[in-house]
Amino acid sequence: MPKLSRRDFLKTAAVGTGVLAASALLDACGAAIPTPAASTDTPVPSPELPTATRLSPTDGRAAPTETPPSPSATTQLPPDLVVTRGGEPEELVRRALAALGGMEKFVPAGARVIVKPNICVDFRTYEYAATTNPWVVGALVKLCYEAGAASVKVMDFPFNGTQEQAYQTSGIKEQVEAAGGEMAYMHRDNFIPTDNPAGIILKKASVHEDILNTDVLINVPVAKTHGSSRLTLGMKNLMGVVLDRGAIHANLAQCIADLNALVRPELTVIDAVRIMTAYGPSGGSLNYVKKLDTLIASRDIVAADSYAAGLFGMKPEDLAYIVAGTSMGLGRSDLQNLRIEEITLGT
Repeated sequence: MPKLSRRDFLKTAAVGTGVLAASALLDACGAAIPTPAASTDTPVPSPELPTATRLSPTDGRAAPTETPPSPSATTQLPPDLVVTRGGEPEELVRRALAALGGMEKFVPAGARVIVKPNICVDFRTYEYAATTNPWVVGALVKLCYEAGAASVKVMDFPFNGTQEQAYQTSGIKEQVEAAGGEMAYMHRDNFIPTDNPAGIILKKASVHEDILNTDVLINVPVAKTHGSSRLTLGMKNLMGVVLDRGAIHANLAQCIADLNALVRPELTVIDAVRIMTAYGPSGGSLNYVKKLDTLIASRDIVAADSYAAGLFGMKPEDLAYIVAGTSMGLGRSDLQNLRIEEITLGT
């Protein structure tokens, strides 16, 4: 049986046509930034997890136990979430995907792939952590082709400035094209009103047709703060695939969760090479940036966001959209019960 496109699946599954009427203005992001009192260069430690669920930080193998596994035990399952630290961006990506079973677990041969980074503005280079690290995006494009992808497009819909300038300034265009990928432009005429039967508040959204029709969607946000949602991570990054963002801001946390019920990435990779610690989503000072050289990867977007919250000293329950997403069954935030593999490169 031929694979249904995302758009065809949504048409088949739709059971309602409610239209969201509430709307609100987008948050203003260009306000003047006060001068910080001091630099904040010290890396933030990873979230503390119970020892029983934490895997080896060096090679990903399970820590030795007093009772050896039975000879008849089944092959160890892949981790639910992988964290890599301490290397260059491409190496972080490659090691994380290898630990998850390889990019071929997510990208079948011949698949059409879309990679969705955060390219929200056209006036910040990657050093400010307002946009996704370009070498992380480039590495994902390379891995997709190595897995046999037929095509790889990279796209986002900035809330400030032009797509052309944002793609260029972020450095993402250069790395994507060097890897053989295509920077695609999200024209307003190509957003399709789409029913969201699983949504609690967001019952319909105008989603870009390429997102609806692609075989594989890879979500690759940068980890940073946000004035309304506290943090922008994987779940909120999907706002870049819809046109009607004002409606989402009317009830931000639940609408983010509702959007994630409609648009489901096969893989989420959170770029924490450099994180923005204040005045997000656009920042404005390098003193609001911490260089962590860290990457988080998972099939489970809720789990990825839950772990990333710890980089900012927060718990999953501190972010209302994670709470909403967990209650809707979109993923898991109980980190203590997940298989988490942490890999420190160079050790």
